Amino acid sequence: MPVHIRPAQTFDAAFAAPLIQATIGPIGRALTGTETDEEAAHVLAEFFPLRGHRLSFTHTLIAEVGPQPAGLLVAYPGDLAPDLDGLFREHRRSRGLSPGTEPEGQPGELYLDTLAVVAEHRGQGLGAALLEAAARRAVTQGLGRLGLLVEAGNPAARLYARQGFRPTGERLVAGTRYIHLARHLEGGRP
Repeated sequence: MPVHIRPAQTFDAAFAAPLIQATIGPIGRALTGTETDEEAAHVLAEFFPLRGHRLSFTHTLIAEVGPQPAGLLVAYPGDLAPDLDGLFREHRRSRGLSPGTEPEGQPGELYLDTLAVVAEHRGQGLGAALLEAAARRAVTQGLGRLGLLVEAGNPAARLYARQGFRPTGERLVAGTRYIHLARHLEGGRP
């Protein structure tokens, strides 16, 4: 069945939020100031329809197989990363927590915050299709690379390597060590 990629809409929150949280785990719990994935997914579902933050529908692409959503990609310009956490900082304050968050994106890249495909559609090319859509978006925005963080041993690292991503360093985010990968793009800024 063909894959269709479209911009997310506010009504995608019920599909997107649990899938995002299942993928980002400790980062989602840190952003939302919650202790469980279920609590974090609930907060993300409330925030997804809002604009101006890193996990907003405005930064999300949905991959559909037939009429059903089957995967997603959340991406935003790395230059905006510090500014996109205001809603999360305010939410953490409201829970009596430190407002500190850790921006992940770097200047000059379209930062791929989350790439996720539901289990029954993995291995069918949805991840690669979403990455190519992100590459087109990056070039359109004049950005010269895609960047992302991946945990060592994550099976998705094989997909990223096949798509031209290479390690550029390591980062510690929400107490977890990640490898920063980048893919340079033709047509964007260097």
